[in-house]
Amino acid sequence: MNTFLFATNNLHKLNEIRSMAGSRFVVWGLKDVHFTGEIPEKELTLEGNAMGKARYLYHRMILNHSVQHLITGIFADDTGLEVEALHGAPGVFSARYSGDHFPSEQERSASNVRKLLQEMKDTRNRKARFRTVIAYISKEEEKLFEGIVNGHIIETPRGNNGFGYDPVFVPEGYTKTFAEMTEEEKNSISHRAKAFQQFLSYLYDKILLP
Repeated sequence: MNTFLFATNNLHKLNEIRSMAGSRFVVWGLKDVHFTGEIPEKELTLEGNAMGKARYLYHRMILNHSVQHLITGIFADDTGLEVEALHGAPGVFSARYSGDHFPSEQERSASNVRKLLQEMKDTRNRKARFRTVIAYISKEEEKLFEGIVNGHIIETPRGNNGFGYDPVFVPEGYTKTFAEMTEEEKNSISHRAKAFQQFLSYLYDKILLP
């Protein structure tokens, strides 16, 4: 069984990816390899951040002889909410839009949503899109995969599922926010799902078919 290391401690994202991968691949998170350090996110683009995280973790795992032989490849993602009226903001800074220091991911997300709605309080143009970039690295190659979903930002959060900006984002063609959808509904249309499906298709063709 091919095992891939996902550069995340976010259980929501990890479970989302695992449910999509099914039984075809094993996906580990950082806790599975006992990685507790901080992965730098210093780039100014989603592509740069995703590849930077993947490369950083790849080189760290090369030095970890207890797990390096178990891992087929390493991947990292970066996602940004790009709001048209805010000239693409918060974009690459989406996760830390309202700051870096919060006791929990839930409080960070709530603060980010509050800031976004405040910035858009007098804005009639509510168009936005989520964009995810996945960077994959192995001993043979580096690859990038992208997924985009268009939609709009509502004025009041709705729903208790998902994470991040999900309670205020309604994808194009739907009336529910991402946070009102079931995991299965969201996985069928989300930006991360689109990027990961491209990634999975690539792995299937490259690794499983031969």
